Amino acid sequence: MRALALLLTLVGIGATLWQGVDDPGAALAFGTLIALGELTRWGARPGEREPAPLAAAGALAYALLGENAGHSTTHGVLQTVAVTVAGGLAGIVPHVARGRGPDPDQLARRVLTVGFAALCFQPLFNTGAVTARLGHGPSYALFLLLLLLLTALCDAVLAALLHRARTGHPYGPLLRDRLRALPGIGSAVCATGTVMALGVAVAGLWALPVFAVPLLLTQVSYRRYAAVRTTDRQTIASLARATEIAGCTPQGHARRVAELSRAVGRELGLSGAELTVLEYAALMHDIGQLSLVDPVEGGATALLPAEEQRRIALLGGAVVRQTGVATAVAIVVERQADPYRDQPLPARIVRAVNAYDDLAATTAGGGLGALERLRLGTARDYHPDVVESLARVLARGGAPRGIAPVPPG
Repeated sequence: MRALALLLTLVGIGATLWQGVDDPGAALAFGTLIALGELTRWGARPGEREPAPLAAAGALAYALLGENAGHSTTHGVLQTVAVTVAGGLAGIVPHVARGRGPDPDQLARRVLTVGFAALCFQPLFNTGAVTARLGHGPSYALFLLLLLLLTALCDAVLAALLHRARTGHPYGPLLRDRLRALPGIGSAVCATGTVMALGVAVAGLWALPVFAVPLLLTQVSYRRYAAVRTTDRQTIASLARATEIAGCTPQGHARRVAELSRAVGRELGLSGAELTVLEYAALMHDIGQLSLVDPVEGGATALLPAEEQRRIALLGGAVVRQTGVATAVAIVVERQADPYRDQPLPARIVRAVNAYDDLAATTAGGGLGALERLRLGTARDYHPDVVESLARVLARGGAPRGIAPVPPG
């Protein structure tokens, strides 16, 4: 994907330099808008959603621009790519100087997605086929919305492919997760891109700053939401470390269980919101041990009798409820010791992964011995599908630091 995006970039820039820039004013205006969008981007963890929605909307609007104040444009596909790349590079320079450059995968997605949108629109418009059949009324606007829907689907496919190449996670759940996210910030980007293209067609380039303001306000709200979510994650991680500081669990146990649970959850097709609940519950799954008078030896709750495991889980759920964390997290913590037929899927995952981490450190044979113990317990304690998903994650090297990978088979 990166190689294809680089090739398209080089061809676009080369062709634009060779043939000259068509309508330099529009190219400069949209390039400036894209650069502004990149300048105002927020930081995002790998795999998270588009952190520069204004730049994405501006690039899509330029790809779907057929007229400028009533005059037809002919900038074409390659100039669209060149302006998108030039504006993006101008906007990321300050971020790179501060050591916070964007993810190369996001840049590749931007180039390929904008190139796809331009390829679907520019040749049809420049030949007159669009205006001849649809005119300039509602049908034309619906046509742009249809193209943006196809572009959003293309972006979801590319994002899932790039994420799979980077992490090795199954493609199906990754694609479903991306498609579920389309009604969120993706719909705002597409809608703004359409309105910008239509506004410039009627009112000229003065329409750009007017239609950019709502998306800028949306971006500010998302930045605040991201900051709150980061604070929540840090608070939960600190609470999870309380059991390690108190000597109730081994160092790194909560982190390992959380990372491995998230990988297994993605393997089983959980959505982004469900994965967040799963991660938080896995981080706090042992917090009930803080209420015990006598600590569990080695913190290995998987070796305790079922009733004792149940008591610790209920104590943990009570503690989680008092922290103000979402009720869904407390439910997973409370039900992690139930028979798997009565558990929701996140609780099944936490129980199996916690047992694996406990048993891998105490069972002869390490990880292979622990998996064998889990498979023997699938009659009542561990769901067979969860155990096999765990085995697949471990076999392809998806284990976090501190857990040895398990050979295939």
